[in-house]
This record gives sequence, structure tokens and C-alpha cells, in this order.
Amino acid sequence: MEEAWDFEFLSRIADSCMSFISEFVDDWLTNDMRVSIFKILLGWLIFSLIAIHFAWKVYGNTVNDMYYRQGAGQNGGTPDTVPLSGWEKGDPPKTHRD
Repeated sequence: MEEAWDFEFLSRIADSCMSFISEFVDDWLTNDMRVSIFKILLGWLIFSLIAIHFAWKVYGNTVNDMYYRQGAGQNGGTPDTVPLSGWEKGDPPKTHRD
């Protein structure tokens, strides 16, 4: 039952991870166009995530306060009871008249 987690299985996973990392490092060190594009896009992604993080730290409370419903009621501004529409009251359906 424990055969799936034996040393051979874990060593295969470690070997595949190491081969992937070594191939990635070899590709990273080449001056290929696709690697350059990947580096630019990776840098842009990291820069964007850092900028979003700092912007949320600065403006997060302001944005949260803008969309937070203020006032009395169960969900802020909504009343505790909602009036029933004609459909829910059981009124007969309206027909089209020419």
C-alpha cells in the first residue's frame, strides 16, 4: 500500500524537477529572442504585481469605503423587508391589448 511513496518514486520526481531546472537555466543563459521576450514579460508581470500591491496598500481602504453600503438595514442601505411585486402577490398576469 505504501509502494507509491517509496524512494524510487520520490527520486523520479526529484530527477524530473532537476532536469527541468537545468534545461530552464540553460535556456535562460542563451541569447535567444524567445528568452529575451520571456524575460521582458516576466519583468513586466513582476512589476505589475508589485505596483498593484502598493496601490492597494495606499488606496485599498478608500476603494473599500466607496463600495461599502452605509446606513441601517440588513445589508447597509437595503431595507429589512422588500415589498412584493405583482407577480409574487398572485395578481393575474397582464395580457397584451391592441
